[in-house]
Amino acid sequence: MFNQFLHAEWLQLIVVVMAGFLIGLEIKAYRVHHDASKEIGSVRTYAFISLMSYVFAKVDIYLYLIGYVAIISHFTLFYYFKLKSSRTGILLFLLTSLVYSFGIIVVKFNIWFLIIIFVAIVFISNINKRLEKFYELFDEREIETFAKVLLLSAVILPLLPQTEISKYIPVSFFKVWLAVVVVSLFSYVGYVLKKYVFKETGYFFTGILGGIYSSTATTIVLAKKASSGQSYYLFSSSILIATALMYLRLLGIAYAFNLTIASNVLIPFTILTLITFIIALLLFNKSKQKQKNDTQEPDDDKNPLELSTAFLFAFLFIAMATITHFVLKNYGNVGLNILSFIVGFTDIDPFVLSILSSKFNVTVTGASTAILIATGSNNILKALYAYAFSKNKTGIISGTALFILGLLTIAAGFIV
Repeated sequence: MFNQFLHAEWLQLIVVVMAGFLIGLEIKAYRVHHDASKEIGSVRTYAFISLMSYVFAKVDIYLYLIGYVAIISHFTLFYYFKLKSSRTGILLFLLTSLVYSFGIIVVKFNIWFLIIIFVAIVFISNINKRLEKFYELFDEREIETFAKVLLLSAVILPLLPQTEISKYIPVSFFKVWLAVVVVSLFSYVGYVLKKYVFKETGYFFTGILGGIYSSTATTIVLAKKASSGQSYYLFSSSILIATALMYLRLLGIAYAFNLTIASNVLIPFTILTLITFIIALLLFNKSKQKQKNDTQEPDDDKNPLELSTAFLFAFLFIAMATITHFVLKNYGNVGLNILSFIVGFTDIDPFVLSILSSKFNVTVTGASTAILIATGSNNILKALYAYAFSKNKTGIISGTALFILGLLTIAAGFIV
């Protein structure tokens, strides 16, 4: 028994001292590469600090705390003179504090926990260069925005009440924020793919990826770009393929929130997607006969996960749910269809989500009709945008196709 205890003590002592020694080597390598020769401590210093932390932790907790106070006092004096020479880094102090914690970690927990801490220190110490390359590729503001929305989704969503807000707003705060999360993530995937993964893929692929997060915004961007170019068929095909992806995107959102309605609109959305895709592909093939290079790509996109956008979407969602409830209560399905057509000339996502996730007194057929009418009128809006912003053959070709698709979509709404 005594031998086993002695063996465990020796093992702990060796691991603690070796970990401190290796951290000392890491610090020495850092000094060599960053010209930090004026920092205090050597490889042996950190081995002794880790040894001291283990001995003090084993003897008495108060002795351990006194040792740490002594280290802090030493570094406070050193840092005072360091500031006078315009050096402000505190990395050395942080690493020293962590090394001094090795002893108490082994005593209070176990060797494996110390090894995990050691690996984390080594990983973080060597991550700086990788972060620099990462920030060269990605805008840190977008990463911050994504982190905020992820935090709000993970923390707030489970806490939100799932009861209806009021008798006039037949939707819960939980479903409102769930809609924001789902639509934002749909949009963000398309945005990231377009901006970072497929950066040099050309206008046609821009239409595909742009359609995932906003076919209306993509139509405007491409139409503006087309106003100064001659690639009429290429821009027209790119605008139309964005609308094809819009149909698929809405179908995916429908399946995420209401399987019954999604199944009801599956056939019309699938047919409309195929029609749009075929037209876009024919125009794209025609454009390839007229030009060889289409690798240039617009970069006028805005991160769809901005918090202001998310909160605006939530507000619009509640507003649409309230208006829809009022219209259905007073004007029935006819009023809902008229509202759907009007909503199509704005952002249709909040309206579609309110239909899918709210408990309106409307049949599956009525809800499906409303979604298709809104989608159709949105196509008509994009037809106007395409012509207004391009003012050339691109606007005529894509605008005509979008207008016809809009009429077909509205007609499909009355057939389902």
